[in-house]
Amino acid sequence: MGWRGILGLEYGVVQGPLGPDISGPELVAAVSNAGGLGLLRAPDWESPDHVRELIRKTRTLTNKPFGVGVVLAFPHKENLKAILDEKVAFLQLSWGECPEELVLEAHRAGVKVVPQVGSLEEAEKAAHVGVDAIIVQGLEAGGHVLGQAGLVSLLPAVVDLVGGKDIPVIAAGGIADERGYVAALALGAQGVCLGTRFVATEESYAHPAYKRKLVELGKTEYTDVFGRARWPGAPQRVLKIPFFMDWRTLPNHENETNQPVIGRTTIHGMEKEIRRFAGTVPNVTTTGDIESMAMYAGQGVGLINEILPAGEVIRRLVEGAQLLIHQQFSAEKS
Repeated sequence: MGWRGILGLEYGVVQGPLGPDISGPELVAAVSNAGGLGLLRAPDWESPDHVRELIRKTRTLTNKPFGVGVVLAFPHKENLKAILDEKVAFLQLSWGECPEELVLEAHRAGVKVVPQVGSLEEAEKAAHVGVDAIIVQGLEAGGHVLGQAGLVSLLPAVVDLVGGKDIPVIAAGGIADERGYVAALALGAQGVCLGTRFVATEESYAHPAYKRKLVELGKTEYTDVFGRARWPGAPQRVLKIPFFMDWRTLPNHENETNQPVIGRTTIHGMEKEIRRFAGTVPNVTTTGDIESMAMYAGQGVGLINEILPAGEVIRRLVEGAQLLIHQQFSAEKS
């Protein structure tokens, strides 16, 4: 059954690499210890020593497989080298083409490569270079969204495309509970990747106010208001917090560069100012006008009603999916 056996893991549950540093060692270790795949997020700048530090700290908290997510749109060459030198179990890639040379280099280091794609074309290229699994992200996903297709149409198309190639397909976008898990399995996925649900956990590095909003609010919007200068051409799905609703029609020529500083934060060991519309989500170190900062969330956020330990999220997903399949879809059902 789809909740077991994927990539040698106990369960087919992947925790998305939550940027910029929301999925730190504590969350990643908790997910991996519970039988899922925890993914750290590499910095969006070259910082190989910090990457090594993150990996080594995570190893003090778990002896299970975990990985690191790298956004290829940002400087990453030295970070990648550190990740492969450390021989983590998985390298997760997004926002860029996965070169065959990198896949071969990773495999020589014993590292599995798992790109995230948002289109059939990206999936075809990834399958061609010999990746170990593919995460298919639908438009329902929170944060920066790769493609324009919904998961229900894109996922089975990718499954059909890679059929027979022994490449597990993992579904991402709007999945927050066991019903989404079972739906993804029905569409051909062998696992699921959750982001927003893991932001709203006890171990996540998100600011408490951000976590509270994920529980309190249930609606999102696809927008490009945040981070236009820093990351152009990377629209995002955000919570409909009051600040965003006031500014959602921000003129296209406006961006964060000429905006006031609304807070400060420390990300991956670097102190940073946060300007209005910067797109920096608040972590636990963030101070200032938290309510006016970006809060990314997928469309499944309305199903999140409480902050849970990450291990409990995985337990409910797996046991709930097993029960749902047995009770609702089993051939033995009378």
